[in-house]
Amino acid sequence: MKQILLNDLKWEVKGYWPWVPLKGTSMELGQELMGVTDWMPATVPGGVHYDLYRQGWISNPYEELNSLSCEWVENRWWVYRTTLKHPELKASRVELVFQGLDYEAAVYADNILLGEHKGMFEPAVFDVTDLLSERESLEISVLLKQAPDEMGQIGKTSATFTQKSRFNYKWDFSTRLVNVGIWDDVVLRVHRDCSWQDVSITTDAELGENDGQVSGRISIQASIKQMAGPEHTGRLTASITCSDPEGNPLVVQTYSVLAGEVLNAELDIPEPQLWYPNGYGEQPLYSLELKLLDEEDMVLDTRRLQTGIRKLDYILNEGSPDNALPYTVVINGRKIYIKGVNMTPLDHLYGNVTIEQYQQMIYLMKAAHINLVRVWGGGIIEKKAFYDLCDVNGIMIWQEFIQSSSGIDNIPSKQPEFLELLHTTACTALRDKRNHVSLTVWSGGNELMSEPNKPSDLSDSNLAMLKSLVEQYDPQRLFLPTSASGPVEYITEAKGQGHDVHGYWKYMGNPYHYELYGSNDNLLHSEFGVDGLSSLKSLEKFLNEANQQPVSMENSAVWRHHGEWWDTLSREEEMFGSMNDLKQFSACSQWMQAEGIRFVLEANRRRKFRNSGSIVWQFNEPWPNVSCTNLVDYYGETKMAYHWVKQAFRPQHASLDYRSLLLTPGTRFHGNVFVHGVDGGKVKVDAEVLDATGRSLYRQTFEAEGDKDRAVCVGELNFSVPEPEDLLYFVRLSFRNIEEESQQNLYVLSTANQHLYAPALDLTGGNLQVRQESLWQPTGVGKISHQAHFTLHNTGSEVLLHVHAEEKGDRYWMEAEEQFLTLFPGEKRTVTVTCTPKLSGGFLAGENYCSTDGLPEIKFCSFLTAHGDTIPDEGEGIYE
Repeated sequence: MKQILLNDLKWEVKGYWPWVPLKGTSMELGQELMGVTDWMPATVPGGVHYDLYRQGWISNPYEELNSLSCEWVENRWWVYRTTLKHPELKASRVELVFQGLDYEAAVYADNILLGEHKGMFEPAVFDVTDLLSERESLEISVLLKQAPDEMGQIGKTSATFTQKSRFNYKWDFSTRLVNVGIWDDVVLRVHRDCSWQDVSITTDAELGENDGQVSGRISIQASIKQMAGPEHTGRLTASITCSDPEGNPLVVQTYSVLAGEVLNAELDIPEPQLWYPNGYGEQPLYSLELKLLDEEDMVLDTRRLQTGIRKLDYILNEGSPDNALPYTVVINGRKIYIKGVNMTPLDHLYGNVTIEQYQQMIYLMKAAHINLVRVWGGGIIEKKAFYDLCDVNGIMIWQEFIQSSSGIDNIPSKQPEFLELLHTTACTALRDKRNHVSLTVWSGGNELMSEPNKPSDLSDSNLAMLKSLVEQYDPQRLFLPTSASGPVEYITEAKGQGHDVHGYWKYMGNPYHYELYGSNDNLLHSEFGVDGLSSLKSLEKFLNEANQQPVSMENSAVWRHHGEWWDTLSREEEMFGSMNDLKQFSACSQWMQAEGIRFVLEANRRRKFRNSGSIVWQFNEPWPNVSCTNLVDYYGETKMAYHWVKQAFRPQHASLDYRSLLLTPGTRFHGNVFVHGVDGGKVKVDAEVLDATGRSLYRQTFEAEGDKDRAVCVGELNFSVPEPEDLLYFVRLSFRNIEEESQQNLYVLSTANQHLYAPALDLTGGNLQVRQESLWQPTGVGKISHQAHFTLHNTGSEVLLHVHAEEKGDRYWMEAEEQFLTLFPGEKRTVTVTCTPKLSGGFLAGENYCSTDGLPEIKFCSFLTAHGDTIPDEGEGIYE
């Protein structure tokens, strides 16, 4: 089989009122009925919103309230057209394949109806063999009806009737912006007499005792389909070549088969290189080439795949209740602690998402020590590139089927039309995604509940059907009925009830936030978060100047439109006092988001393997929000919370168990110190208490034996709180890991009873000097990125909080080795900054970014203060 990509053909699109394309001419006048729009250039894959924007029909829907004036788009019918030429290849059958039509379509060739299709996630396949044999070319037309009237976040799950992404219809992190279009690739499949049809790859490994000899096995099941003409009765030869991760042929096996048969093959791989999740080892991938040959050794079809070899198991947590599910993932005999994130679609108009955006998101996950991503059931089943990148980078995938809660009721739909669509989507996803070694968990959907706070289970016929399909198509993987999987939905103070739980999504206040999470006994925290504002740089992109000031969502229609659930103004005013400008509001809000999430991650990690992991809600957002629970904003800018998650997920880490941010002068502070991930041997941790001038008030050193599979309490930090009130105090934990790399973790506590963190606003005595230690040097794949080193020096009299780099324009994705670090007076730190050109991103797919000509321009800031630009200079290279 040969696949010809048709994305780059000359596609056009035109809008009509409903039913008009089928009528064609006026019943009264007999003249052609005109469309709502003219024919205009179309982007495939993409969506009609993007094409309308390029032609001036709509304003940028991501800015201000503009999306409200775009809601007419989902209520029109749209026709795509292009011309398809006869392929210059010998063929027994030619199929026109649309990988993603959104949502209900009729496809025509020279005005002949090829067929109709409903659904987003299974290919629409049409046989055009006879038509192409009679013609040199075909005019292909795709009629897309108006989007179905599905529910957004609030509604009745039991009334769901489509497999369309529901977040499109309004969610707490998105608006109503309903995609219509061809959202994935269009290809022409040219078949010979027989083709590979359904290919299933599974791998396993036998682990020798005490790190003895390891053997691997790759199992292949592939069906062979007769494509056209008289039945092929001759013998066929199936050839399977397995190459090692370096590309060297390792095993070649041949089989004699017949059309219509199912080939079952097993390849034994001696001493395989095993695949591990990020942080536990490497991700070697073996290549498989499956060839199908006729009696004359003519190649009829070739299929190429990649897979990793690993042994996959699931076990109960340590001390797990008898009625719990096995939440601990075991790979190659090693228990894996889940350091996860929940991912929404990367864009509201997901047809415009590019491989570069996937690459950047997966890169950010890997850099933050994340090893699992949950693909949320209210969104989409992502494009192939996403799953390939997870395989390469060791990001385990928790894939949900397309179902989600609705608030009014959360009962899985039993409507016959829905169940038929769900069955089709599930079968397609299972057959397509099971060959990815990174795929680890299947889930029936998001927050499905048979009654309030009680997750649905396999007694529900909808979920029982999905379970049976997983057992049929992918029995190797764990199936969870829903997330959370119970026995209660939400995190609770009651002991023994919180197995797999969700919640909460707000900072719960001081001290309750720390009391709740610090003493919780959940087995798996598969969704939780804290909200925080986007950076000022991002806010300025979609808010007009008049709306760039602190305000409650209650008092601004624009702010409410961009994140109404995530109003943090009252929280920040309680913690810091009055919010005077947007920059201050953003900085304070991001601090509280980072503080809240970090504590939950560290508290869960202190119970490692009694708790099997944490999955933060949410990694990204598909729409620019003023405030949201995301770690990376719509424009690809990382928030402070991303960097504190990165720190909390470090392979080796020290943490402090505290139950309040408030210190009482004249009393003693008590808090246990833990180390995480140190694989045996002595561990030494230094704890130091400092004031804002950098004066050391107390020091304590702890020693203990490390243990990679549990958090080790190395002792209790116990110090007397000084008498002065309304001051900040800093607890810094320092230790060296086995590579002798120094690591630090800092906690900010306060004696201020009112506006606990207000003293931070008065810290003006710090002074940041920045020296660029090297010129920008090309780096990375293709040398398209640039890297430079900067030395940061606090020459002032007070601490500098949250020192971080910013890229001044919109030309680059920027990564700093360390971000939001703290420098006390006299301290220096050298950081490496890497800038990669933004080749795409967001709705405009790169058109809203400046040229990448010229070197990056970086500035460094601390909390509330910009300290100047860092432009390369031939002089002293010091910028104040």
